[in-house]
Amino acid sequence: MKMFFKKYIGVLLLALCLVPQAMAQVTVNASIDSLQLYIGEQTKVKLEVSCPTESQLVMPNFTDMLMPGIEIVGEVQADTQYLNKKKQMLVSQEYTVTSFDSAFYYIPPFEVLVDEQNYSSNPLALKVYHFPVDTTNVEAIFPIKDIVKQKLTFADLWVMLLAIVLLAGFVTLVVYLVKRYNDDKPILKRVTIAPKQPAHQVALKEMDRIKEEKSWQREDVKQYYTELTDALRVYMEERFGFSAMEMTSEEIIAHLSEQPDKEWIDELRTLFNMSDLVKFAKYKPLINENDMNLITAIDFVNKTKLEEVAPAAPVTQEIVVKEGRSKQERTLILCGIISLGICGATALFVALSRIIHLFF
Repeated sequence: MKMFFKKYIGVLLLALCLVPQAMAQVTVNASIDSLQLYIGEQTKVKLEVSCPTESQLVMPNFTDMLMPGIEIVGEVQADTQYLNKKKQMLVSQEYTVTSFDSAFYYIPPFEVLVDEQNYSSNPLALKVYHFPVDTTNVEAIFPIKDIVKQKLTFADLWVMLLAIVLLAGFVTLVVYLVKRYNDDKPILKRVTIAPKQPAHQVALKEMDRIKEEKSWQREDVKQYYTELTDALRVYMEERFGFSAMEMTSEEIIAHLSEQPDKEWIDELRTLFNMSDLVKFAKYKPLINENDMNLITAIDFVNKTKLEEVAPAAPVTQEIVVKEGRSKQERTLILCGIISLGICGATALFVALSRIIHLFF
């Protein structure tokens, strides 16, 4: 008998411990941000329900009124959080309320359904005050005043003026680029043509340069003879009219032998032969031989030059070159037109928006 009584007491204590735990699985709590308001002010009412995740929960459904005298002006979608490894869920619902009647309001508990069983929250209270009015000073109450037109200032107009100036600049540039894009006028170039120098003057200047450089004294004999014979070949082409630059030394001497005056042929033949030996056989002539060959070249030019005539005056000519614009240039101009068009449209939009805002 004593043993049975102990078991009965143990089962009873276990049941008493489990009942609060089962009852604590569903909780409903209501809260309000402010307990006191003036007429027209707003506050938030929050309803929180904690229940098992697998439960079927039905929150209260309000339309426009939370209760008579308290209006709902906004409702936030319910937020759900999962707790205790997703075994418990916490659902929060928030309402924004206001009142336009001064009174003390008792907000009854909110009713929710969890698995078709009713659960209630704690009640709330809200005190709504009206604005104090000084009835002793009636003259302080004035009627509604007419709308006062504000004067325009530069601070109001500078954005509009800047947009108009930029718009004018963009339009000008677009018109200019469009004309450039469609305009393929011929390009005029003025060129001053100087009179051509006589062949002997050009040759003698080149030989004076060779003489001043004295390249043969720096053991650069091959360059010396190359420059000297090239100067002679250029002179012969201009003076005698044959392609001396493309001929061998023997061919040049053969052409010169056909000229009436042949007293310089032997000396000129010696010069070209010496040049060939230096350039092709690496022959190193004596310094006096180099000097003699330079003198021979100068004498040949002086003896065969034509009579000098009065130098002609420089002539200025106007050359007309007809050429269309390149594809790359036309593409750049087109891109510039499109960019300026977009900027101009933006400036026009800003200017019109500002005008409408200020005057309409």
